[in-house]
Amino acid sequence: MKYAKLGRSGLNVSRLCLGTMNFGVDTDEREAFRIMDAAIDAGINFFDTANIYGWGENAGRTEEIIGRWFAQGGGRREKVVLATKFHGDMSDRADGPNSPSGLSSYKLRRHLEGSLKRLQTDHIELYQMHHVDRSVSWDELWEGFKVALTQGKIGYVGSSNFAGHDLVKAQYEARHHRMLGLVSEQHKFSLTCRLPELEVLPAAEDQGIGVIAWSPLDGGLLGGNALKPAAGSKRANNAERAEKHRPQLEAFERLCRELGESEANVALAWTLTRPAMVAPIIGPRTLEQFENSLRTVDIVLEQEVLDRLDEIFPGPGGAAPKAYAW
Repeated sequence: MKYAKLGRSGLNVSRLCLGTMNFGVDTDEREAFRIMDAAIDAGINFFDTANIYGWGENAGRTEEIIGRWFAQGGGRREKVVLATKFHGDMSDRADGPNSPSGLSSYKLRRHLEGSLKRLQTDHIELYQMHHVDRSVSWDELWEGFKVALTQGKIGYVGSSNFAGHDLVKAQYEARHHRMLGLVSEQHKFSLTCRLPELEVLPAAEDQGIGVIAWSPLDGGLLGGNALKPAAGSKRANNAERAEKHRPQLEAFERLCRELGESEANVALAWTLTRPAMVAPIIGPRTLEQFENSLRTVDIVLEQEVLDRLDEIFPGPGGAAPKAYAW
């Protein structure tokens, strides 16, 4: 496994991040335990989750599964850089009028305590805002994070789904509070979703924020077999979207055959060539899917291949403003 610094922090994380969104939903607890054990054995130390995973009335279930895995001991907790998120509606946790999705110092404290309990740990290395909430001041948020940092309940602060200007504003306000600020931004990014190259990635690189790519396979579209889904599979639900991208996907398949690599691993490896990128999130439903993804970090994409990928999946044309000005 290869490792990188998480933004401008001194924290080393694996260049593949284990996403746990399927745990307790499409992946039962036993298989989730097998995947997490295999991740540790493979050198993956970066695990990502969120308080709402499990979804709806089962929100929190994924964190509980991870907590029970930690409780087995064997150094499991010590080997993991744990990341979770808050923002979503956890109304079953009796937040009353503060239940709706959003950020606040109140939600930060309440949801952090809930995550710690479910995860059976006393600290979280990376605590992330799952979405921006521009109705809440940065004075309130940074003061709330400062308390959690001082108490040792979190190690670093991250964001997710922030615009480029939100990242810059967060760092500007953090300096006023004499804080490190954001060390990471988790953002939707893939060969078929390259818009972040326009503003988000340049802002992150400029501000020392490491980027974590979520949905790097675009919901399975880039995972192979999207044009020939098995009956009843999740890919079958993407048939219309896959058909829309048929020429690109066919060209991508041909290129990957030439390389002797799977489409999924090439798509993941491509994200690692982008500026500020720390790791793509892999979200395996099975141990086999997990094991197949490990090849990603060993794939080297030469410039000729990168150029061909640009032809197949054109981006916005570079960073702003050069993408649309002289």
